Amino acid sequence: MDFFAVGDLVVDAFIRLKDARVHCNIDNENCEICMRWGDKIPFESSTIVPAVGNAANAAVAAARLGLPSALRAYVGGDQWGAQCVASLAADQVSTDYVEKQADKKTNYHYVLWYEGQRTILVKHEEFAYAVPAVADAPKYFYLSSLGENSLAYHGAWLEQLKKWPQTKLAFQPGTYQMKFGKEALAEIYRQTYIFFCNKEEAERILGIEPTQDIKNLLTQIKALGPKVVVVTDDVRGAYALDEQNNFWKVPRYPDPRPPYEITGAGDAFASTTVVALALGKDLKEALKWGATNASAVLQEIGAQKGLLNRSQLEKNLANPPAPFDVTPL
Repeated sequence: MDFFAVGDLVVDAFIRLKDARVHCNIDNENCEICMRWGDKIPFESSTIVPAVGNAANAAVAAARLGLPSALRAYVGGDQWGAQCVASLAADQVSTDYVEKQADKKTNYHYVLWYEGQRTILVKHEEFAYAVPAVADAPKYFYLSSLGENSLAYHGAWLEQLKKWPQTKLAFQPGTYQMKFGKEALAEIYRQTYIFFCNKEEAERILGIEPTQDIKNLLTQIKALGPKVVVVTDDVRGAYALDEQNNFWKVPRYPDPRPPYEITGAGDAFASTTVVALALGKDLKEALKWGATNASAVLQEIGAQKGLLNRSQLEKNLANPPAPFDVTPL
């Protein structure tokens, strides 16, 4: 096993809205989606996508790219749990570490999809988290979104990682991991090899006001402990600070098509970057892999449908529609 992902497994129910408004401040930030209060509001369509979530998306991305992968997650004793397991197995992700807790419900989120954006209503079931027996140490341990009751679970995985000194930790924090605060997860940050989040999340983690000083933002995150820091910034692409303290910028893959639906693009970028590193690519090439796969995800509904296999990704990398390269920041 080269890629071992840990995080909550989710079913996403996409509700495509057609009768809503978006209100933003003068800088086109802090936007809010608005609908009429107390009314019946028509919607365009609904689509249910099983077996998603940051870690599940990462495991599927790794498997599609040919890397043996597994997921540690929990499902309930309902129909959605069985569908999630079947979906992972169909994508060649090992489900040996997916545990069913029959008295629980499988996590089920609602995605309000309007125009090119989405707002996700999340609810994490309180599973009884425990570290399973894992036969072999993976190359990469990918940690992402977990529930509100998972703080002790992080500590238990840290103890396991001590037994895997050659395993590299990739950390892509989710909602509650950011809410725990950088102090509560200080040891996770210190043990992290490569860290991913978006610009707004980085500001939230650090407790700072919005900033355009990307180099300072990357430096402050790296001071928490990660050896490599990657921060995505929507249409502006992504920025990285490597082990040698070099700053890099990777643009979005230059697909001329507008995004169809954006859920999972960040997961694809982060996990594909890690997969490329596991396959022996350097960071600059790995970032290009991540941006290329994220672009493909933007053209499909849900976080996994657009994920590329290795031959597709390498073809897109070799034939970008416009110049595409990582440059110093």
